[in-house]
Amino acid sequence: MKPQSTAPDPFDMRFEADDDFAPTPDEGWHEAAFEGVSAAPDTPPDSSLGDFDDLEIMPAMVEAPRPNPVHEIIAGAEAMLGETLVPRITIHAFLATPDVIEAAEAASNDRRMERVVTTIRPGGLPGALQAYQTQTTPSLIIVESLDGPGELLAGLDQLAEVCDPGTKVVVIGAANDIALYRELIRRGVSEYLVPPLNALQIVRSVSTLYSDPSAPFVGRQVAFCGAKGGSGSSTIAHNVAHSITERLQIGAVLVDLDLPFGTAGLDFNQDPLQGVADALSQPDRLDPVLMDRMMARCTERLSLFAAPATLDQDYEISNEAYDEVTNKIRGAAPFVILDLPHAWSAWKRKILLSSDDLVIVATPDLASLRNAKNMIDLVRRARPNDAPPRLVLNQVGLPGRPEIPVKDFGAALGITPAVVLPFDAKLFGQAANNGQMIAEIGPKSKAAEALDNLAQQIGRREPPAVQKASLISSFFKRK
Repeated sequence: MKPQSTAPDPFDMRFEADDDFAPTPDEGWHEAAFEGVSAAPDTPPDSSLGDFDDLEIMPAMVEAPRPNPVHEIIAGAEAMLGETLVPRITIHAFLATPDVIEAAEAASNDRRMERVVTTIRPGGLPGALQAYQTQTTPSLIIVESLDGPGELLAGLDQLAEVCDPGTKVVVIGAANDIALYRELIRRGVSEYLVPPLNALQIVRSVSTLYSDPSAPFVGRQVAFCGAKGGSGSSTIAHNVAHSITERLQIGAVLVDLDLPFGTAGLDFNQDPLQGVADALSQPDRLDPVLMDRMMARCTERLSLFAAPATLDQDYEISNEAYDEVTNKIRGAAPFVILDLPHAWSAWKRKILLSSDDLVIVATPDLASLRNAKNMIDLVRRARPNDAPPRLVLNQVGLPGRPEIPVKDFGAALGITPAVVLPFDAKLFGQAANNGQMIAEIGPKSKAAEALDNLAQQIGRREPPAVQKASLISSFFKRK
C-alpha cells in the first residue's frame, strides 16, 4: 500500500482553521486504498465499522444536513479566476433523491462539462454495486447514499472491490460531519458532498479533481458585444479595460477582434506593427514570447492586441484559430477583454457562450431591444447555470430621438441594466479624437463614474484606498 499522499491540498484555499483537510485526488480509488493505511495523529483510528461507530456521529446530523462550507470557499476563490473546461472523461452517477438528480442533470449540460460523457442512473450506492459486477468502472463514479455512516462505509468497502485502479469516487451523503469526511478521504474517496447541492457545486467539484497544478494560469475572459452596429460597444470595452487596470490596478489584455474596422488602436493612440491578425494567422506558433512581441503596451498594466483595421485582405480565419488564440491569451493576464465585432459568425457565438462574463451594449431603441433579447435568450438557454449577461444601455437621452424608457427596456429583457450611460457627444467625441479614455478627459463626469462602476462589477472588487496626503507633505508641495 502506498504511504499517505503529501500532494498539495486542493481544499487549502489559504484560510486558517483547526481542522485542515487532506484529500488525495491524484490517486485512483481501488481496493488497495483500504489496506494498512496508517492514520494521521489527529484522525480517528482505522479499522472496522465498530471502531468508527465510536466517533459519536450524532443522528441529528443525518436528519438535518447543512450546506458544506468548503464549496462556498472554493466558489469565492474561483470568482476571481477564469474557469476552464473539464477534460474528456466519463462519469457515471448513481443517485437516490430527485433534487440531486436534477442538479446532476443540470451540471452535465453546463458549458464547462461539454467534453464530459455523463450517465445518470437511479439506485444510489446499491445501484452502483449491482452495475459494476459485470462492467468496468469509468473515470469518475458519483454515488449518493442516504444510509448512516456504518452502512455507507460497508457499501463503499464492497464498491472498492470492483473498482478499477485509477477510478475516482465522489460520495454524496446526508451526514455533514468532519470525522466522516476524514475517514472517507483517508480510505481513498476523492470528495464528499452534502446536500443541498446545485449544478455549479458539482461542476466545481469535478473540475477540482481533474485540475492540473502545472497547467498555465487562466485569466478571466470578458466579452463585449453590441446589440447593433453603432451602439458603442467598442468604446465601452476599451474604457472598462482601462478602468480595470488603472482604477482597480489589475493586469489586463484588450483584444480587438474586429479585424477590418477595429478602433482600439485609435482609442489608445497606438499603431503596432503586429497584432491579433498575425496571431490568428499562425496560432500554433503563438507562445508567451511571441505574444509579448505582438502586444502593444498601453499602460503599465494594460496590453493591447490591436486589429489591423485595413481592407487589404479578406481575413479568412478558421473558427479553431479563434478558439486556440483566445485560450492562449487567457494565460497572459488576470483579465482578458474581448472587443467583438457586430457581424454574427460561428466563432463569435462560441466566444459568447464560453466567456466567463458577457456584456451586451444596447441603445434604447426597438432594433437594439430585439437583438439584445435574441442574444440574451440564446445565452440563457446555453448557459443555464451562469449569471445572465450584463446589460449596458448607452447613448440615453439623445436629443430629438424617441426612446424606450430604461425601466421598460430592462423589463422586456428580464434584466436590470448594469449601468446607464447618458449621451454626451462632446465628451466621447473629444476622447475618441484625442486617443484618450473618458477617465482622462472627464474624470468627474457621470460617464466616467458609470464606467468605473461597471469595471468594479466585472472585477468583483473595490478600488484600492487612496492614501491622503499629510499636512506636512502638502506644505512642502506648496513650497
